[in-house]
Amino acid sequence: MPLVSKTDQPLFIGGVFLPANNDRDMPSDDSPLKPRPLSHGDLMQLKRWNTPTIYNGWEQVTKRDVARDGFNIEETRDFMPQMGPMVGYAVTLVVEPSNAAHREANPHAATEYRRYVASIPGPKIVVVQDLDKPRVIGSLWGEVNAMVHVALGCVGTIVDGPIRDLDEMTAAGFKALARRLCVGHAHVHTVRWNCEVEVFGRTVRPGDLIHADKHGFLVVPPEDQPGLLEAARFMDANECTTVIPAVRESTGRTMEETLASIDHSVAQFRTNVQTKFKRGGEW
Repeated sequence: MPLVSKTDQPLFIGGVFLPANNDRDMPSDDSPLKPRPLSHGDLMQLKRWNTPTIYNGWEQVTKRDVARDGFNIEETRDFMPQMGPMVGYAVTLVVEPSNAAHREANPHAATEYRRYVASIPGPKIVVVQDLDKPRVIGSLWGEVNAMVHVALGCVGTIVDGPIRDLDEMTAAGFKALARRLCVGHAHVHTVRWNCEVEVFGRTVRPGDLIHADKHGFLVVPPEDQPGLLEAARFMDANECTTVIPAVRESTGRTMEETLASIDHSVAQFRTNVQTKFKRGGEW
């Protein structure tokens, strides 16, 4: 959770009350305020590749199940594919636009939520769980809220609900992966934030690194972040020096020569991966 000062009074953070605790003055081990293993320059390098390429690197450094973990399970829609990939750290939010009671329950929630977002170092991606799913009816996102979040250091959003003002959001430079478009905001209000959320079948926690584009998104937990850039760079270069030239340089060869070249390149690809990571790869 965000850094808070010593106190013997209960605090209201992330949409929930926390009991008094005089030791609650330092970020926990999984706090987004911890020093991050990747620099801003590292993130900009990751942004140069599409999300499938980042996945190829991630599968070499993770201990998780690469057939089940990390990526979105349900289909997403990238409404700004021309903007390319986005990379950032998750700040999380839950909304329920169909329920007007949230505004009465905590009329100051939006201000408190914005202060939370502002307290987290960027770049940030706002990951929003919509409790109305699958019957999503109102949008948190539009022209003004997109511009507000750009000012707070956010590069985009992944929302398991709708968006609106598509052209204006694009002009603001705020990328969105969402379920659909809609016309209204309904009773949208911040319900809780800085908490675990589930979007498109994937659990996301505050501080997770996210890489997203028109293919979907990849959630990289803190323990997999340090080696991600090197692994992605290696896997991309490995393809470019083995399998890709083998198939692109097939002009003038017989079919048997082409097949032999492909087999040789695949074997070399595997050897390179095994030598580097002691693992297999796509080929």
